[in-house]
Amino acid sequence: MYKDILLSIDLGNAEGEVNTLQTAVDYARSFGSRLHVMTVVPDYGMSIVGGFFPKEHEQQALQHAKAALHDFTKAHVPDEIKHRHIVGHGSIYREILRYADLVKADLIVLSASRPGPEDYLIGPNAARVVRHASISVLVVR
Repeated sequence: MYKDILLSIDLGNAEGEVNTLQTAVDYARSFGSRLHVMTVVPDYGMSIVGGFFPKEHEQQALQHAKAALHDFTKAHVPDEIKHRHIVGHGSIYREILRYADLVKADLIVLSASRPGPEDYLIGPNAARVVRHASISVLVVR
């Protein structure tokens, strides 16, 4: 049913993402799917905040995210599960949707943190992915 599953994780909360990863692994095992494990490094370069970081900050952040993603999957994804690593850069929900199209994913799996009062006004990334995705989305709590 699901050939390609895109799993988006927040490495800033890696321990909180283990349950979501295990859910995606169970789906991949059940359907013989390939797992595309991704994380997104936000883009601060275009905002006023970007001026406070050294110019090599984004490249270092991307390299750090790539290494951390590999370490995370090595620790939690069994060897028999075919998987690949993706590090996006920019708007989190837009990168998730973009890569879902690029890898021709059949399912997006992501976690949802507990909503805070601010989420009701601007909406969390998970809500935006659910709202705009053209494929099924599994939100793991």
